[in-house]
Amino acid sequence: RRSGQYTMNHDHAKKIPDGASFDRAGSQDSLDELSMEDYWKELENIHETRGNNHEEGVALVVKEPDEGELEEEWLKEAGLSNLFGESSGDSQESIVFLSTLTRTQRAAVEKRVETVTQTLRKKNKQHQIPDVRDIFRLQNDSKGKVCGGSEPSTARTSENKNETLDGTKGPKFNLGTDEQKSTLEVMPSSDTDINLEISFAEQAANLKDSSVGSMCKGGGGDTLLPNFRLPKDKTGTTKIGDLAPQDMKKVYSLALIELTALYDILGTEFKQQKAVKIKTKDSGLFGVPLSILLEQDQKKVPGTKIPLIFQKLIAHIEETTLETEGLLRISGVATRVKTLCQELEAKFYEGTFNWENVKQHDAASLLKLFIRELPQPLLTVEYLKAFQDVQNLPTRKQQLQALNLLVLLLPEANRDTLKVLLEFLQRVIDHREKNKMTLKNVAVVMAPNLFTFHGLGSKTIEQSEFVMAAGTANVMRFMIQYQKLLWTIPKFIVNQVRKQNTENQKKEKKDKAMKKLLKKMAYDREKHEKQEKTPNDTDVPQGVIRVQAPHLSKVSMAIQLTEELKAGDIVARFLSQKSGNVQTLNKEEVFLYEIGGNIGERCLDDDTYMKDLYQLNPNAEWVIKPKQS
Repeated sequence: RRSGQYTMNHDHAKKIPDGASFDRAGSQDSLDELSMEDYWKELENIHETRGNNHEEGVALVVKEPDEGELEEEWLKEAGLSNLFGESSGDSQESIVFLSTLTRTQRAAVEKRVETVTQTLRKKNKQHQIPDVRDIFRLQNDSKGKVCGGSEPSTARTSENKNETLDGTKGPKFNLGTDEQKSTLEVMPSSDTDINLEISFAEQAANLKDSSVGSMCKGGGGDTLLPNFRLPKDKTGTTKIGDLAPQDMKKVYSLALIELTALYDILGTEFKQQKAVKIKTKDSGLFGVPLSILLEQDQKKVPGTKIPLIFQKLIAHIEETTLETEGLLRISGVATRVKTLCQELEAKFYEGTFNWENVKQHDAASLLKLFIRELPQPLLTVEYLKAFQDVQNLPTRKQQLQALNLLVLLLPEANRDTLKVLLEFLQRVIDHREKNKMTLKNVAVVMAPNLFTFHGLGSKTIEQSEFVMAAGTANVMRFMIQYQKLLWTIPKFIVNQVRKQNTENQKKEKKDKAMKKLLKKMAYDREKHEKQEKTPNDTDVPQGVIRVQAPHLSKVSMAIQLTEELKAGDIVARFLSQKSGNVQTLNKEEVFLYEIGGNIGERCLDDDTYMKDLYQLNPNAEWVIKPKQS
């Protein structure tokens, strides 16, 4: 019986001599044997609950991909499916996209295109199969081949310089390319500074090339994690939720390529798992896909982004007090949890469920049950293994960088729910003096709930589980400790998005101009050029921006840019112009937005230096408005 297997593991844990099975954990931030006991206890509780709970769900089948299938799927996910197959002729957009990639990102794409190409040739597919070298248009093919990341970082091509596709100069976007090696040498950044300006994979390649590879290693006997921080960026920090959907799609593609490039450089295999669709519940609370839950909830509360039951369980735990000793570690009574689960299913949406009957430990057990019973893991089938494999990366900084990219890859509903969970866990840890739940304790108890996913069958019961237990507990600690950093979009990715938008706009302009030329309607062209001029070019002098604020009493203002002027100063200036007949908005409710030019839309943090940002995107419009929920 499976419960026997869990018990065996549990007993086995007690018999192992000190240190024998914790080599891997020791290399990360050792989690002592005592704390790992909680992991095995949690695993046993999970199994007991599953045995007692309503019908066992169908195990989720993870499909073993055929040769080349994984790479083909990867290229589709990265938005590069038109590099092969029937649509391979129409790859102009991909050429623009590829022109913005860093050297290591290109190598990652090249490696996968090569595999798909060889597979298609083997299968004798009658598609046009492009040559990888044609796609990348590298001046010197030998410089471009850096799949292993061993070539020096100075191997660059001219199109990575500050030039656009047509050779003209544009605003300078540092994508971590030509100037990169010198930048790394010049900037004596601290080991705990997270550099978001240079591609993570490029940083890893440079570390590999130099002898500096020892910084912030996973070693160290104590359990303190480094105090990683983000140095201030004058053009503003971009958080998830600050960009428009069309730019977030580009961020997703770039994050996938960047993560793959990072794993390639570090010699860790990156494989997206593929779940075969299974029949799932289409209503209810537990065991229902997040997307269906949110559809249900949005009918009750429009705009809901986190399942209502999830929000309510957290609120109920917090209502009592977060100072209860053993909170999250001590389980509720299994039979009572089962009964509560059934009652919630029947009465939650009717509003007739009596929350006074729910003890705090029961609510904590229900919260963990909700996470475990999701038909697909909260960290998704596609990326669960990649989250687990973060523990294998050489340095803590690289582990953090990988987690940052993985968070960007999660679907919005999963990411939003994970964020609320991590914020709640941090609040529990904030009361550790009373509840005795330190970061380590919370991570050990929560890791089995996020990482040992029931739908993947009993594969987790292996000899390697002992190693995986300590490893996933460490990944869990990282996610809790560094959650604020993980929800940041790296600047080098935002700059790549800006560069793509600039190139696409140039291409559109060229296409329009060509059509007009063919029509021989010169006057039309002149008219078009006049329309193309932005307000910045016409009615606003140099060094001054026009800021619109349709929701405020002062709807428009010309603002003189100075070295020290920040976004928050502009918002404050508008808010000081009070008027009786307009709804009053607080400082926390409205933000300055950068709209158009080389970005779709971006919400600015208050510390953004406006002159620096204006130089990066001179054609943007500037609007003050409430943040979209």
